[in-house]
Amino acid sequence: MYSMWLSEEQQRAWRNYLSMSAQLQVEMNRQLQRDCGLSLADYDVLVALDELAVCRVNELGERLGWEQSRLSHQLRRMRTRGLVDRRGADDDRRGATVELTDAGRAALHTAAPAHVEFVHDVVFAGVNAAELRAVNSWTSQVLSRLGRGSA
Repeated sequence: MYSMWLSEEQQRAWRNYLSMSAQLQVEMNRQLQRDCGLSLADYDVLVALDELAVCRVNELGERLGWEQSRLSHQLRRMRTRGLVDRRGADDDRRGATVELTDAGRAALHTAAPAHVEFVHDVVFAGVNAAELRAVNSWTSQVLSRLGRGSA
């Protein structure tokens, strides 16, 4: 049986996590915009497509954990800029596939080094192997309880 409230330590950890997550999203977006003109959403799609190659739109949405409307709008913006190509019926996301264009692959390769450096410096600097294993274990457990499996 759970109490109605989080313990002080749980509350502090939860608030710190929420604050860190929100600030990290803002700063990653700023870094990508400043360094290469991509949004964090652009980058997320480019990375997923680089890993998946050609995939169905619904598979990409599942991979990113995005709702259909968000993904459709994002892909439309990215197609307009020549970063991705979508094939198949626009009204049938099950049959539609999406892939990186040469411009999308080039944008990812331009963006990745500075973004990885940012993440390393802000998130992983000073984190030892035991701490990294603990964070991986914790996030994997939460994702598993959410039904998303471990990333």
